[in-house]
Amino acid sequence: MSDMSNTNFDFIVIGGGSAGYAAARTAHSAGLSVAVVDGAEELGGLCILRGCMPSKTLIESADRYLAIRNAAEFGLKAQPLGVDVSAIRDRKRKLIAEFADYRQGQLEDGRFVLYRGHASFVSAHEIRVVPRDGSASFAVTGRSFCLTTGSVAQVPPIPGLADTGYWTSDDILDAEKLPQSFAVLGGGAIALEMAHYLEGIGRDVTLIQRSEQFLTGMNPACSEVIEKAYEKRGITCHLGTKIHRVSESHGRKHLEYRHGDHERSVTVDQVLVAMGRKPATQGLDLESAHVSVSHHKIVVRPTMQTTQPHIFAAGDVCSPLDVVHVAIQQGEIAARNAARFLKQEVVSEVMDYRLLMFGVFSHPQVAAVGASETELVAQNISFVTASYPFADHGKSMVMGETAGFVQMLANRQTGEILGATCVGPQATELIHEVVVAMHHRTTVQDFMTIPHYHPTLSEIWTYPAEECAEQLSPA
Repeated sequence: MSDMSNTNFDFIVIGGGSAGYAAARTAHSAGLSVAVVDGAEELGGLCILRGCMPSKTLIESADRYLAIRNAAEFGLKAQPLGVDVSAIRDRKRKLIAEFADYRQGQLEDGRFVLYRGHASFVSAHEIRVVPRDGSASFAVTGRSFCLTTGSVAQVPPIPGLADTGYWTSDDILDAEKLPQSFAVLGGGAIALEMAHYLEGIGRDVTLIQRSEQFLTGMNPACSEVIEKAYEKRGITCHLGTKIHRVSESHGRKHLEYRHGDHERSVTVDQVLVAMGRKPATQGLDLESAHVSVSHHKIVVRPTMQTTQPHIFAAGDVCSPLDVVHVAIQQGEIAARNAARFLKQEVVSEVMDYRLLMFGVFSHPQVAAVGASETELVAQNISFVTASYPFADHGKSMVMGETAGFVQMLANRQTGEILGATCVGPQATELIHEVVVAMHHRTTVQDFMTIPHYHPTLSEIWTYPAEECAEQLSPA
């Protein structure tokens, strides 16, 4: 461990998750003295402990149980004999412990001073650390900072919800036992993934979404595919709702809500609140550092600087999209720019969201990269678009996974691929082919010439590329 007696640093990272660790190691590599302050019960951050990794571990079990349930379609005799939730949880715990131990080792390997406590700003260059072990608080000063405190579950003010009690994804991910029926509130990635997991292992699920579609902001056709596929599995999907109240009787939860023009109600064993997350900025006392917040997010420039030029931010506290690969990239840019700032050089590196990716591990999966039709229209960019269904694609038909489609968007004048959406089998894997193409600013004309092995899921992208190419404006 580095010298704990030093309380003055070039770069102080508040939050030791994926963004924070990326910022800390990058700053250390740039020659800065670095401290990391993390007050969480466990080191590792949201993605490792309660987000990406544990949820996908559970979903893997659900995917395999679904395959058993559908075995007869493939001429196989198999019976779903039951689910051992505690065994699923234990497998998750073992894997996550390995990931968390590795991250803890990285944070404690001597490159940084690690303070296990909660930080709050006293001024723009000083924080007060309250140790987790109950010892006396102390001051630490820094020439620059990076705020990477992540996010917490967002809970709506629904009458009766707090009184009757509810679960969040944190509870699902570490439950030894699961009740039989759930009302899942929300329609974003967390809600769709948890609904898939719960139904996948045999639970009764009702999805209640405020918006008229799932995955608000994405192509509405994605929502239609998910809704149809989920309803076919037995998940009740109610979109465009307003929940009036939640009550409890005989240990069960009773929800009353409006769905379209109808008043509805459902009685379940548990309510799962999965309505997104909000930045974890409470307790930082950002006002003392004169750091501005808008709509709960820390305001940042493309350089990841806040309204205080020497204070940077990265990850869920400021990001337009709360995903780990973006958080890591933001943390790295923040650290490199902090090094430039301290050397009085031009803070030049900016975050580029051209290849912004989003993925949902539902069933079918959903993934997107780049600009959407709505965004291109708003930017007054002329484009062409085409889509192709998995139901007419050989490999997906062989797999029995025919729900969904792929869509590609290209610049009408140049043919450069500007964005893509995939809803269907292995969407979160398939999207990367287009990500690589967009990274190299590939045109749809060039994309058509790339060989694709047959039969594969990947070759489905060639069909919208060809159709887009046919629509391009003549030179």
